[in-house]
Amino acid sequence: MSQREDVMARLRERRLIAVVRSTAEQVEPVVNALLDGGVDAIEITFSVPNAPAVIAVVKATFGDRVLLGAGTVRDAQKADDAIAAGARYVVSPSTDFDVIKLCNNADVAVAPGAFTPTEVEMAWRAGADAVKLFPASIGGIAHLKAIRAPMPDIPIIPTGGVDVGNAADWLRAGAVALGVGGKLVLKDALASGDYAAITAKAEEFMAAIAEASA
Repeated sequence: MSQREDVMARLRERRLIAVVRSTAEQVEPVVNALLDGGVDAIEITFSVPNAPAVIAVVKATFGDRVLLGAGTVRDAQKADDAIAAGARYVVSPSTDFDVIKLCNNADVAVAPGAFTPTEVEMAWRAGADAVKLFPASIGGIAHLKAIRAPMPDIPIIPTGGVDVGNAADWLRAGAVALGVGGKLVLKDALASGDYAAITAKAEEFMAAIAEASA
C-alpha cells in the first residue's frame, strides 16, 4: 500500500479532519485537546503565520499519534514546504494542477477544492485522492447528494457548514470524511485557553460520527 493509499484508508476510518488555525505556541495544547476528545486527523492551515513551523512542531511533538496534514495550500511551493515539514496530506480551497502533480510525485495524498460537478471531475482526473467540497455551506447536503449521484466513485470531503448537529447527515449523504474548523476548534476557547471546551466539542463530533456509522 502506498503512503497515499494508507492516508486515505485512515481518513475513511476517522471520518473527521480538525482544521487548526493556531500559532506554534498554541498548537501543542490544541492538538492535545483534540486527541483527548478522540480526534487525531489534524490539518494545519497555511492561513496562519509560518505554517511549516507549526506543522513541524506537531510532527516533532506527536509523531504518528497524529495523522498530520496541511490546508489552504494554494501553490506548489507551499505544498513542498508542507511536505518537508511533515505533512502526510495536502488540502486546498481550489484546484491547482501543479500542487496535485507535486503531491502525486511525492506519494502524498492531496484533496483539492472544488464546488461544481465539472470542477470535481477535473480535480479527480488530474490525480486527486479526494476532493474537498468547498464552500459546502452554500449548497448544503442537497448539493453533495446531487454531485454524488453521477460520481459515486469520487471521495468527497465537505468543508464549511459542517457542525455537530448535521455531521451525521453529511456522512449519510456520502461524504468520505468531514473538514471542520471553527465549529470544532472553537475560536473563543482558543483565545481564552479553554482547551477542555475543545475536547468536549471533539467528543460531541465523535459521537455524531458514531451515530452515522451505526
